[in-house]
Amino acid sequence: MFEFDAILNAFFTLLVTIDPVGLVPIFIGLTAEMTKEERFTISVRSCVIAFGLLILFLLAGQIILDTLGITIHAFRVAGGLLLFYIAFEMVFSLRQQRKEETSKTAITKDQIANIAVFPLALPLIAGPGAISATILLSTQFDSSWEWRGVLFLVIGVVIGIVLFAFMASEVLSKYLGDTGRMILTRLLGVLLAALSVQFVIDGVKAMVI
Repeated sequence: MFEFDAILNAFFTLLVTIDPVGLVPIFIGLTAEMTKEERFTISVRSCVIAFGLLILFLLAGQIILDTLGITIHAFRVAGGLLLFYIAFEMVFSLRQQRKEETSKTAITKDQIANIAVFPLALPLIAGPGAISATILLSTQFDSSWEWRGVLFLVIGVVIGIVLFAFMASEVLSKYLGDTGRMILTRLLGVLLAALSVQFVIDGVKAMVI
């Protein structure tokens, strides 16, 4: 049996790394022009995909990276660069311009699926930090299957919290209004850019040192 402290430590490690509360404003910015049903679809899809990715790396993360010759630090740099692109669009309202150009066209299932996969599921929810934390936690207790089963449940609980946070964002978005969402989107774009740069710096620093 594993000590409760070990399970609690794993839970808080993943919770802090994924940061569900911090994802809520970004989720609002990415889904500002969508209906309640579309937001619900993206919420569920992104959480299911992120859960699947984390479980995949829980079971075979180190094997996958070693086989492909990829380090977690290189993954962090790539994720940071992709995230910076999204932040750039948010700050300069390029996403909004694109939406206005296609305002007469309804949002398709493909568009909803794309947003759910990138950037929500990867790299925001199941990002380099969460993946590396999952791989590191899985190596405890000699990588026993009992411990991996515990981590499976822990990951499920944390992703459930993320889903709940996304659902609650509907209420916040309702009271923000168009102007509030515009201001928040640009502000969060700057913060997201800083976060993405930090991802890149951490990855480069780790590879150099």
